[in-house]
Amino acid sequence: MRRYETSMYDSNRWDGFELRPGDIIISTPPKCGTTWTQMICALLILQEPELPLPLDTLSPWIDMVTRARTDVFADLEAQTHRRFIKTHTPLDGIPNDPTVTYICVGRDPRDVGLSIDRHIDNTDIGAFLSQRKRAAAIDGIELGPLRPPRPRPDGERDRFWQWVDDETPSTQVGSSLRRTVEHLQTFRDAADDLDIMYVHYDDLKADLEGQMRQMAARLGIDVDEHRWPRLVQAATFESMRNRADTTVPAGGPEHWIDPTAFFSRGTSGQWRDLLDDADLARYAARVRALASDDLVEWVHREPID
Repeated sequence: MRRYETSMYDSNRWDGFELRPGDIIISTPPKCGTTWTQMICALLILQEPELPLPLDTLSPWIDMVTRARTDVFADLEAQTHRRFIKTHTPLDGIPNDPTVTYICVGRDPRDVGLSIDRHIDNTDIGAFLSQRKRAAAIDGIELGPLRPPRPRPDGERDRFWQWVDDETPSTQVGSSLRRTVEHLQTFRDAADDLDIMYVHYDDLKADLEGQMRQMAARLGIDVDEHRWPRLVQAATFESMRNRADTTVPAGGPEHWIDPTAFFSRGTSGQWRDLLDDADLARYAARVRALASDDLVEWVHREPID
């Protein structure tokens, strides 16, 4: 397996983890609807609108370095319900097991680029570093120096193009256009014996209940009809934002300057107000150089050129 390592996560943390038949692995690029999909899985599996524990505890991010790996493994080992695990590692960096189900979630990369920009601004770096140090001490890991972050341009448009044009290898960067589409491409190129479910952010926006019913059917989960209205309501973007203290990922609300801002807009097509025709042509050329035609067509809900 390839190793994906940044200051915030390390795919080597999967080493030694024992999967169970029926496990669900939610593997998405950042800002593509990961937390939303985790919430849907929690509601379908537990079938109650109120979660018994924070979502990040029920569905931990194994790769994330702000929680001790020993604690994450212990939490997952103790779970008796069907497990659903989060990762931002592509398929070639995690165990490939035909007995589990992988959920790959995609989103228009132009919206991803704008969303990650706000995500960076909302991260409490001091809290992150403190949690990272504490987790490493529990696991007995000696931390190396952090890579210095690249300077971010002042303007939103310039930051978007920095994200689009970033050529850093996907194994060494948390988010970029290259990283986003290469992650999705690992699933498009997956072996036929793997059970992979594809979900698109815009489909969740357009028909949340329909998508939840499809996911339940695909996962083999029976839901009594009377439960559906409350489960769907609990999965709405607004409901998740209102319960940000228990739904935000990456170690909980202390990791964010404003936990509710993690659920910033939840809209599609944000790029329309930023990019002109020349920008769109430039973007189309870049994304087509990085991804297969079928992936480009799937991840964008309308033709890009």
